Amino acid sequence: MEPEEGSALWRLHKLPPERGAPLLHKIIDGLCGRAYPRHQDYLNVWNSAEWRNVIEDVTKFFKAVVGKNFSDEEALEQLSQLNSCHQETILKCLKSRRDEIKQALLGEIVAISSAQLQDFDWQLKLALSSDKIATLQMPLLNLHLDVKENGDVKPYSVEMSKEELHMLITSLEAANKVVLQLK
Repeated sequence: MEPEEGSALWRLHKLPPERGAPLLHKIIDGLCGRAYPRHQDYLNVWNSAEWRNVIEDVTKFFKAVVGKNFSDEEALEQLSQLNSCHQETILKCLKSRRDEIKQALLGEIVAISSAQLQDFDWQLKLALSSDKIATLQMPLLNLHLDVKENGDVKPYSVEMSKEELHMLITSLEAANKVVLQLK
């Protein structure tokens, strides 16, 4: 049974399972500022229009799952229409590269500081864990930014711990100093 087109990652069903991990890791490399995979390596799987959609959909998936700090179960819900081989491969890639993706997302937010910020919203929430009835209280910040780039307003969302927020503020302060020096 093939996944329906409504699923964001439905095109991955065409990829042989053994080629999944290398493709996903190359997409994450691209997301982290390195080279994206080349279409010519996948000509026998997708045409050029499908290829662009695969890259875009997988990138959006990783950004959303990491940016919103989804658990493995929540990420798996997003993959429900894929076969178990593809689901397992995606989750393994996500687990092994989550920190790298988060750093890339924080880098995007720093880059936003040079763009025109249109609007922002933030929420503070408490993360609770119920393992053996013990609770872990860890404040998390949900930061939502609307940024105007080239005339288009793009939404950005990321969930951060206190330490990650501190790193972001430090990076933004450093970027601000550079901007002030350029004036």
